[in-house]
Amino acid sequence: MDFLSAQKYLLTKHQAKEMFPSGPDMAVYKVCHKMFSTLTAEGGVPRISLKCDPDLALQLREQYPAVRPGFQMNKKHWNTIILDGSVPSDQIQRMIDHSYQLIVDNLPTAERDQLLASKK
Repeated sequence: MDFLSAQKYLLTKHQAKEMFPSGPDMAVYKVCHKMFSTLTAEGGVPRISLKCDPDLALQLREQYPAVRPGFQMNKKHWNTIILDGSVPSDQIQRMIDHSYQLIVDNLPTAERDQLLASKK
């Protein structure tokens, strides 16, 4: 998966918003004001950071050299994936889905219910 493919897939998530709070080099993706991803090509190296279950985060780091502890993030709960083609696109999509779902599952009940109701 390359930068543009990742960007497009992130924006397919229900009510995902792309923002640039730190400037044009780092895109932040949120659902209901909660971040589930960042995407950058800063320094010429495209990378995506995603929230992840801590046990799964460790497994993915062991399985793929391009999956690393979250860059400038909580390294227990975030992974950064270098988008160099070494991680299959479908695996990155699953990681994006997982990150998004972790955020949705932890929203306050009323906010989550409103989000799910708007999906219908």
